[in-house]
Amino acid sequence: MNRYYYDFHIHSCLSPCGDNDMTPNNIAGVCALAGLQIAALTDHNSVKNCPAFYKAAKKQGIIPIAGMELTTAEEIHVVCLFERLEDAMSFGEEVETCRIRIPNRVDIFGDQLVLDEEDEPMGVEDDLLPNATMLSLEEVPSLVERYGGVCFPAHIDREANGIISILGTVPETPDFRCVELRDFENREAYREKYPILQNKLMLCGSDAHYLWDIRDANAYFDLEDEPYSGDFVRHQLFLRLKGEG
Repeated sequence: MNRYYYDFHIHSCLSPCGDNDMTPNNIAGVCALAGLQIAALTDHNSVKNCPAFYKAAKKQGIIPIAGMELTTAEEIHVVCLFERLEDAMSFGEEVETCRIRIPNRVDIFGDQLVLDEEDEPMGVEDDLLPNATMLSLEEVPSLVERYGGVCFPAHIDREANGIISILGTVPETPDFRCVELRDFENREAYREKYPILQNKLMLCGSDAHYLWDIRDANAYFDLEDEPYSGDFVRHQLFLRLKGEG
């Protein structure tokens, strides 16, 4: 068993609020410099840069996770993570059918770039990504589970698009096993204020939109890793996130 430092919430240049320097290789390189061993790419309502990130992360010795920051119909942000890249891509295709199409205003929101493994542009996303989808908060966990993933409310300690700021608390249903904080120092205060959080696993994510937002290693899991492979460690992590390990 060894300690694995993680960040499960990072945006690339596909997210319009993400800087264009947030390319798969730049992200992977900064994650390595920050001392992270596991990192997830979680663009708004899309997984299209995850294949390139997978390859970039492996070159840096980082275990990659394909993910998405989904915006529910209630405007709540939910981080969705997948053990297998193929499942993430299939989930992304389903989310595509649930998006509300609004043309992106590049002059206001910025570019939405899809890149290859060499950080070369492959295309752009023409419709704005972060706006609400047609998926309700109740629907999201079962949909994610159908693709072998796990999901949790993002940045519950933030006003913008946080589940507590929108609903006033973390509801009993759906029953999320995990929640994410931007500031890990808030965890005891939030557990005290919202008793429903007492038995939930609290995670910390940077929600990085710029390279300098990626934080030095802090949050971690101790995971079984023998015989070692990135796939084995990733599997052990998902067992923990699902409460099965």
